[in-house]
Amino acid sequence: MMEKSIPDSKKNKAAINWRGVITGVFLFLVLALLTLGLLQANRGLLKVGEPAPDFVLNTFDGDQIDTSELRGQVIVVNVWASWCTTCVYEAVELEQAYQMYRDRGVVFLGVDWSDTETKALEYLQRFGITYPNGPDLAGRIYRDYRLKGVPETFIIDSAGRLSSVKIGAYASLEEIVQAIEFALDS
Repeated sequence: MMEKSIPDSKKNKAAINWRGVITGVFLFLVLALLTLGLLQANRGLLKVGEPAPDFVLNTFDGDQIDTSELRGQVIVVNVWASWCTTCVYEAVELEQAYQMYRDRGVVFLGVDWSDTETKALEYLQRFGITYPNGPDLAGRIYRDYRLKGVPETFIIDSAGRLSSVKIGAYASLEEIVQAIEFALDS
């Protein structure tokens, strides 16, 4: 008895079908990831009154600060970068505000985004910034706070809710003080 063999043309069609399935699955996965990314990006900015996302900041000094452990205090979170041209406009005023409020239960945290440690430390020294700062190496804080750029500052009230969201640099020390006072009165 003679064995029937599958003609070469049918073998090629079967191979092409598997390639098509694999390609289709790959394209589906790529589109699904792109869709998830767009949905994440279009969530919009965090709004005043929303709960502030908790995070852990590993500072340049080697400390670890967990914002969930700071409930009951007002927290000023400033996201900046050494290469950011507008960040320099508020750097000195943020340090002045820190000096004014550090003994009043207000915690300042600087989050350095997309930077090198050398440049970040130079920036902190240049502007005499002494409040805790650390890098957002994985970009988690940037994502969780739905940032669109730097600088952005979030003031969190003692209940853990956003009291103020500032996109761009503060114009003056007075503007920073007003935002902090509002959070303290909440």
